[in-house]
Amino acid sequence: MTTARPRARLLASTIATVQELGVNAAGLTELLKRSNASRNSLYQHFPAGKGQLVETATRIVSRVVYSHLNVMADKLASAPSVEQWLDELFAFWREPLESSEYRLGSFMMAAALDEQNPAVQSAAGQAFTDWTSRLADGMVAAGIEGAAARSMAGLLLSVIEGAIVQSRALESSQPFADARTQLSVLMEHHLTLRGAPVAPSD
Repeated sequence: MTTARPRARLLASTIATVQELGVNAAGLTELLKRSNASRNSLYQHFPAGKGQLVETATRIVSRVVYSHLNVMADKLASAPSVEQWLDELFAFWREPLESSEYRLGSFMMAAALDEQNPAVQSAAGQAFTDWTSRLADGMVAAGIEGAAARSMAGLLLSVIEGAIVQSRALESSQPFADARTQLSVLMEHHLTLRGAPVAPSD
């Protein structure tokens, strides 16, 4: 098996550690330990140190999540039901939570709260902007009016972030189930207002 290069190890360990501990608690010593990388390796690939490492990790997470949202946005118009669509959408965050026994939280929320590094916060803000825009486009294609789609997309992402926090605290995925139940009602309402066909929910 080929061992990952130091840069890849640093980024992978940073993403997982920030998900678990947050940015501030993910100290440089811990990041190096978990990635099995030296300080020389860190500064070779990230000359500005931890801040640059976390900012780069933030942009990677942004692209990974965007890829999932891109697929899901295209699926909404032909989804068997809104509830099934929400289930598949949420699984991206819910399943890692469950498999980690609720230790791994939201990387992007942690990045957004990193007040000591404006570049990281800015990257997180751009991520949320891009995600909201892509989800809104999918909702418009499914039949939701433009302004409503944009606010709905923003709400959906806020609910996901909140469900992650509650799920970690409760050590339960029930917040995602509750979110699915209530958001499906709201989304179906907007789809019906526009006359879009809505499959019956499970």
